[in-house]
Amino acid sequence: MELTKNIFFNTDKLIENSKVKISYTGKFFQDASEKVSIHYGFGLNWDNINDIEMEKTELGFQAEINLLEGDTFNFCFKNENEQWDNNDGQNYIFPLEKVQTELVVLDDEPNAIGVARKLRRSYLWSKKIRLAVYKLITYLPKLISGNYKKKVNGNNEI
Repeated sequence: MELTKNIFFNTDKLIENSKVKISYTGKFFQDASEKVSIHYGFGLNWDNINDIEMEKTELGFQAEINLLEGDTFNFCFKNENEQWDNNDGQNYIFPLEKVQTELVVLDDEPNAIGVARKLRRSYLWSKKIRLAVYKLITYLPKLISGNYKKKVNGNNEI
């Protein structure tokens, strides 16, 4: 997911207390900098400030970050020459979503276990049913018409 130009995350939503992989293809990548670090914190006060050196790849500079609790995930980038990419002084700021506890099975509350487990099961079943319907819609017409080719060891066979 691209949230802003030249910054990509491996997820659709940034959720607190989870991991996220961030890819940066901004001016430092375009200017062929050798080392880039991400400087980040959480919330309005930039709590839990940290710096991580990012790995240079063909897809940009990348790092995996543990998102902590807070309303926002704030960050900027610094290269080996102590130059900053801080979004023209605005920093890069993205909202963090809270964990959806209704889909989590709670082991320490006996009364809540049944409710949470039922919600989780119904969610999983709905995903399975959607996948089954998709496969039926996609592959059944091909099987009926005889246009379906099965792959065996990388070769297409009828």
